[in-house]
Amino acid sequence: MSASGPVVTTASGPVRGMWRGEPGAAGSSAAFLGIPFAKAPTGSRRFLAPVPPAPWTEVRDATTYGPTAQRGDTGPTLIPEPSIPGASTLNVNVFTPSPALSPDGAGLPVMVWIHGGGYVDGSPASPWYDGRAFTRDGVVTVSISYRLGFDGFGWIDGAPANRGVLDWLAALEWVQRNVAAFGGDPDRVTIAGQSAGGGAVLRLLGMERAQHLFDAAIALSPALADLPRKRVQARSRRLAELVGCAPDLAGFRSVREGMLRKHQPEASLLGAKGLAAATAVLTDGLPWGPVIDGDVLSRPTVEALRAGVGSDKPLLLGATDDEFTMALDRARSTLRLIPAPLLLGRFLRDRRVRRAYLDANRPQRRKGTAAVLGRYVTDTVFRALVARVAEARRDAATWAYRFAWVSPTKGWSCHCLDVPFWFDCLDEDHVPAIAGDAPPQSLADAMHGAAVAFVRDHDPGWPQWRTDPGTSRVFDADPATATVSATAYDDALPLV
Repeated sequence: MSASGPVVTTASGPVRGMWRGEPGAAGSSAAFLGIPFAKAPTGSRRFLAPVPPAPWTEVRDATTYGPTAQRGDTGPTLIPEPSIPGASTLNVNVFTPSPALSPDGAGLPVMVWIHGGGYVDGSPASPWYDGRAFTRDGVVTVSISYRLGFDGFGWIDGAPANRGVLDWLAALEWVQRNVAAFGGDPDRVTIAGQSAGGGAVLRLLGMERAQHLFDAAIALSPALADLPRKRVQARSRRLAELVGCAPDLAGFRSVREGMLRKHQPEASLLGAKGLAAATAVLTDGLPWGPVIDGDVLSRPTVEALRAGVGSDKPLLLGATDDEFTMALDRARSTLRLIPAPLLLGRFLRDRRVRRAYLDANRPQRRKGTAAVLGRYVTDTVFRALVARVAEARRDAATWAYRFAWVSPTKGWSCHCLDVPFWFDCLDEDHVPAIAGDAPPQSLADAMHGAAVAFVRDHDPGWPQWRTDPGTSRVFDADPATATVSATAYDDALPLV
């Protein structure tokens, strides 16, 4: 442990971080990594709600990332999100321009980042999430962890449901208690996330019990789960069958963590095979994620937003043009033999809706059936949700964007491509794999600047959705010619 790092006293005890740059110099900041916000969810705490960590008195090293709920090598991913072994997986990382309040007692705005990964993978230890550009621009950045997959969202008799959601709440409570000590203002907290993290943001925005924990929200490519209780119960019982245990707290505790992780994908399919398994996310929702349990979560997210929950909080949200179209690139030659209307008929049973959707996506149809199906997946999971949420919030302050820049390596404006632009980290080693060797810095300047403006001032710099329903900022290669369009999501509207 370096004795020269900054020391901050949290509600649980003192932590020593590390300086990045010379203390006090322009652009310098401090990082505090792996600070526990709850006890390790193992042993007698396994599958229970999070509780605050035991206090400590000695200065605790906070210069390396803590253990992650994601385990092992997940293979190639679009965002570099390493797995770190260890038991204490419920931790936060804090990046701050100044680990102390300013002399006048004013705190800096805070952004709390929730990582994605489909609620089953992901890690807050990504180099893309380290907050350097945000701290440079006067924003304290906090990234949080939470339990994943069955561990966080499975149904267990005798255990609380939605343990991953309870982890989000506990992490945000930690921010409220402690962020002032790191130079942040607990009354100026924006929650932000991408993919499942974006869905987490919308879920929290629609939760009455979360309203005191933040005052603004950013949802990038949000993916909601809102799974029905009976479906999650059936998947959990199937998992118990696969691992040979009783579907209760004692039974699941008797099974090793790795064994549950190994079988949770199969359990989520409930016996579906072939095409039904491949398209299960469109028919049955995400494998694991927040469940409408009647206690922690009483109603679906959009329904809660439509009822006015979170309407006093500004929201920025949007999606990329073709989130997962690239997943069908290998099947392009095969799918071109199947007419798009015939293939979509499997998912869009309503002929009127199917015809309207195909008419709205004529440019995509010229790219082939794979492109149409990829856009349909994108619209079903992401882009239609953007419009649905914006409309549900009616007159609440809501800004939308559309990310349209096409990756030279992936061939699409794909999932996760926008993240290094929002974080202004185009020089990070993993970026060329998804964005090529020369991604436009001007685009990162525009997007990161909009994010900072929203966190700081609650206005990203373009008209709100309600100005002319559908109004969105279109981010493309040249911000100088960027447009604000009222038709940016028209091609997804037939699904809304």
